[in-house]
Amino acid sequence: MAVKKNVKIKKQANLEVVKPIKTKPYNDIDLNNWKLYENVKTGTWWEFDKREKSNGHSYDYHGNYIPQIATQLFERYTKKGDVVLDLFFGSGTSGIEAKNMKRRCIGVELKQEMVDYVSKKFSPKELVVDVNIIQGDSASSAAKEKIQNRLEIMGEKSAQFLILHPPYDDIIKFSDKKEDLSNCATTEEFYDLFKKVAKNGYDLLEQNRFAALIIGDKYANSRYISLGFECQRRMEELGFVTKAVIVKNIVGNEKAKGKTANLWRYRALSGGFNIFEHEYIMIFQKTKLKKVKNKEI
Repeated sequence: MAVKKNVKIKKQANLEVVKPIKTKPYNDIDLNNWKLYENVKTGTWWEFDKREKSNGHSYDYHGNYIPQIATQLFERYTKKGDVVLDLFFGSGTSGIEAKNMKRRCIGVELKQEMVDYVSKKFSPKELVVDVNIIQGDSASSAAKEKIQNRLEIMGEKSAQFLILHPPYDDIIKFSDKKEDLSNCATTEEFYDLFKKVAKNGYDLLEQNRFAALIIGDKYANSRYISLGFECQRRMEELGFVTKAVIVKNIVGNEKAKGKTANLWRYRALSGGFNIFEHEYIMIFQKTKLKKVKNKEI
């Protein structure tokens, strides 16, 4: 007679190892699952077919930057609850997208009528909790003090991200105010005033956090003027470190040109220049350079 042997079957539990979330101090991107973030652009050429006109956004102000830029920048360089400081607030793109993405925003706008108009895009509660709009000159000490007071009310010592989207020198006149960068008598004066605004931004930005400069170049007196790289140089003089220079197509930034497009094409062929189809998004970090053997790296 066969004797049955007791066979012990060992079952090995299928234990799934869950890695803890791995993020950088300046965003919520889980680097353990980095492949899931296909929507986040990491290249230096950004192309968008059209402007986003939903979720509170609209093209109601000539010269505002497209919302997709804010979406990319906020996801890459901010965390939920962070404060975005926009020193050229305009029609409120930064504030609207900050609210959409559960960030907060302080915006400074020179024109009181624009402040009144943009404020209507937010509820009274949102204007207290999520988006604070300050009327003032972003280059002034008065505006800087107002921002510091707002930060204190929001429980912060500094902003966590800085956006600078200045006028492109005198290409578009935004007001008749002398403090307006679009009214500078010369391009050198424009650079000087821009640097004052950027200095306030530098002082109000948290250490090791990021800033973005959105700007294009211009033609004047039959020559190309590189506003973008000249402003970059002035930001570096303040202590910012350049992290990236992104080229973005400007489709969606301009209303339909119609016959004007043909006119510019004629002028380009006649004058020997090329028509602008891009602008820059320059990324900076407020960080102290390390020194090795008395050399900065």
